[in-house]
Formats: sequence, structure tokens, C-alpha cells
Amino acid sequence: MTLLDYIHRIPEGYSEVLYDNKKYGVTKDIFNKGKSFKIYAKELQGKDFISLNYYITSTSQLLKPCEMPEKKVIDFLEGFNFF
Repeated sequence: MTLLDYIHRIPEGYSEVLYDNKKYGVTKDIFNKGKSFKIYAKELQGKDFISLNYYITSTSQLLKPCEMPEKKVIDFLEGFNFF
């Protein structure tokens, strides 16, 4: 699966997922007619969070983590599950 496939798994608006045996509240906003996404996930009983923007341009797709390593964002996108 591509990163975009993982992003499409998350419904627009608010949902809850499990990641690393912890519950996260996830908010996904879609902009520019489906060409850009903002995802923010907050651990519900802790302090961890995931924040990213993803852009689809005419020539590429860009993952832009917000103040965190790209690996952390990718691990979350590839590892979360709905319950």
C-alpha cells in the first residue's frame, strides 16, 4: 500500500484507532478537492500525537510531518487499526 492508501483508510472527520496498544483520536480534513489532507492524532490517555499534511501536486505527492520525524508519521499510518 502507498501512503495515500493509508490516508484514504481514515474517514474524514473524527474517528478513533488503536496504535501501539494505545487509543488515539484522529481528525482528518480534506482540502483542495481531495488534493491535500491534514491529519492530527492524539493519544487519548497520554501525551503522544501525530500531525501531518499530505499534498498531491501535478508532479508528485508530498508528506509534510509537523515538527516530528517522517518515520514516526509513516509508522503510525502503516500501523494503526480500527477497533
